[in-house]
Amino acid sequence: MNLCFYEDEKLTDFHPLTLSRPIDDLRIGIFTIRQKWLYSLQADSFARIVRPDLRGVFESGDLAGEEDCLWINARYLPSEALVREVRALDTGTCLQVNSTVIAARVDAQTSQKWIENGSPAFNTLLVVESQPFPCLRFLWDFIRLNGREIVRDFQFVRSANDGAASISERVAFERREQITIEKGATIEAGCVLDARKGPIYIGEEATLMAGALLRGPIAVCEGATVKAGAKIYGDTTVGPVCKVGGEVDSTIFHSYSNKAHHGYIGHSVVGQWCNFGAGTTVSNLKTNYSNVRVHHWENGEEQDTGLQFVGMIMGDHSKTAINAVINSGTVTGVCCNILSRDFPPKYIRSFSWVGSNVIQPYKIDKALDAMGFMMARREIELSEDYKEMMRYLFKESRQAG
Repeated sequence: MNLCFYEDEKLTDFHPLTLSRPIDDLRIGIFTIRQKWLYSLQADSFARIVRPDLRGVFESGDLAGEEDCLWINARYLPSEALVREVRALDTGTCLQVNSTVIAARVDAQTSQKWIENGSPAFNTLLVVESQPFPCLRFLWDFIRLNGREIVRDFQFVRSANDGAASISERVAFERREQITIEKGATIEAGCVLDARKGPIYIGEEATLMAGALLRGPIAVCEGATVKAGAKIYGDTTVGPVCKVGGEVDSTIFHSYSNKAHHGYIGHSVVGQWCNFGAGTTVSNLKTNYSNVRVHHWENGEEQDTGLQFVGMIMGDHSKTAINAVINSGTVTGVCCNILSRDFPPKYIRSFSWVGSNVIQPYKIDKALDAMGFMMARREIELSEDYKEMMRYLFKESRQAG
């Protein structure tokens, strides 16, 4: 069975995280949304409809042979009940709740045409009315659902690789059976892994430095590093090749991002290639204990999240200086530099250089230089397609501003 992911009209509700990637590439729990579906449906490959500004950076993939294709709305998270419904679809039918298509089963020839045309034609299919299923509706759903998704994803990683990991004899475990440690991982002396409140996953080649304290549910993905003495609380995902230290609670770090120093961040979502200067503190609670409000990326209007705890949403390649302070409910776009030691605005457009009492545009050539230097440190090439994507986002940000 082929898998193909598509984005619906709610795409802009997930900007700035989706300015530089498709929804299926976002991480929640241990895995990306795409990986969750591949595991759940036991599929080996996938295809997707790629927006024009992301082409070259993200591939559309290929359909295997003449098998039918299951089309998946990338906002939906696989559950046992939804997977059963999707598997039961007949060719030429779609699963729909109200006016939203959740999934569809289409023959390979039609699917290939849809991919080439850049949009699916679900109105040609027979509709199967569905009950509501868990889906992502707002940016803050990533914060709200991350712990639950770590628990669900844990079923796919419960392997016995401890013999291939380096674990100090002076590591303390609580509920050891709820902790998975993959091959090549290193856990140094004095670490405490407490899985009484939820499972803990330590990925391949990940490192927990001496004295790190982890309280599940937590995912530390492949190649990531938790720094010495760090305090990592539940509902937190440290993405691949991230470095995280200080105090962290209920936060998702996508890959290659760093918060390596002391400071606090809570109830936040951090994109790729971000960096937090030493001492940066992100507020996640208002002083009057009311619900946190977050600006919608497209129209700038504030939305009530219905949540008392929300920190920040940070787009790719954004950074803070040392001792920066970030207000609850802050949204920053792609490639922002926050240098002020006062609270910056809660709504910061992409390519903004934020100082004390002034916001200036970040010059695209300087931004690309910084990207190249940072990515080279991880032996990742800044490709021409990636540069072109960033130039497009820069142009869009200037027009919006």
